[in-house]
Amino acid sequence: MRKSPFLPNRPLKVAILGSSGAVGSEILKILEERAFPISELILLSSERSEGKIIKWKGEEIITKKATKDEFLNVDLVLASAGGSISKQWLETVKDQNAVLIDNSSAFRLENDVPLVVPEVNASEALKHNGVIANPNCTTILLALVLAPLKNISPIKRVIVSTYQSVSGAGKLAMEELQFLTKKYLQGDPKESEVLPYSLAFNLFLHNSPMLANNYCEEEMKMTNETRKILNISDLKLSSTCVRVPVLRAHSESVNIEFEDIIQPSYAIDHLKKADGIEIIENYESNRFPMPIDVMGRDNIAVGRVRTDISNPNGLELWLCGDQIRKGAALNAVQIAELLIVKK
Repeated sequence: MRKSPFLPNRPLKVAILGSSGAVGSEILKILEERAFPISELILLSSERSEGKIIKWKGEEIITKKATKDEFLNVDLVLASAGGSISKQWLETVKDQNAVLIDNSSAFRLENDVPLVVPEVNASEALKHNGVIANPNCTTILLALVLAPLKNISPIKRVIVSTYQSVSGAGKLAMEELQFLTKKYLQGDPKESEVLPYSLAFNLFLHNSPMLANNYCEEEMKMTNETRKILNISDLKLSSTCVRVPVLRAHSESVNIEFEDIIQPSYAIDHLKKADGIEIIENYESNRFPMPIDVMGRDNIAVGRVRTDISNPNGLELWLCGDQIRKGAALNAVQIAELLIVKK
């Protein structure tokens, strides 16, 4: 057990595990933007990316293969390299009395591991035992919206359809979508090598492994993780996750049933006051959130908040959020910021 849940009150030695990927690259950008206190930055990657030079704050840093020695005296590890890699190095991180903030699904549902969205359940971060889990991207976006609304009236049921950009599948998938789209427009359609099907002018149901209940892993992540973050163990939540030909930023269509009738204007007032949310809603011009509104931005956008015509206790809404930023990298850095002792 750590003597203190907080990080040392000094510039920190920080390691980025998976530094050359899409999320790792975004973490580096956000650490610089937010002036996170760093004394030394260690960039760790796979053998394939070992030796790559990455520029950060005017310096050139060479990525290294992860070894036990590279974690020596580290204070904080931000991991986005996959669950098996995070599990491999967890005890090494703990041995340094450091904190691992992990972007994989490896630890999210473990009872003694906090699953944190800082705007929703920040206090949970201080209950860590050396590791804090970063939720799934779609879960983060959904939890940001559900949290302020559940304070108006208890939530009985949630139905979600996601429209997930290719960024959720990583940097190679993003590059491939651009390539396949160009080839398609040239009249030379190609098969995908990164994803199971081409996303060029196409979409398909999420390709994560199918489970015995006929939901895929991605859909069950939304159910189980949202229950944990909101602390509603019996929350009824069903989702259908779809991969769409958008380069960056996820969208979600959300139907929420409450115990009470909630007027859309009242719900919007609460959402406007919530951290991390902005409203984009103009019925006269049919203008609501789009992925291009949130690409590279911290806030998620919410709009088209309306009463469900099939259920007076229901609200429908639409949201968009940058999967790489708030859906992954930014949320991880915000968790780290929670652990820094404020004067």
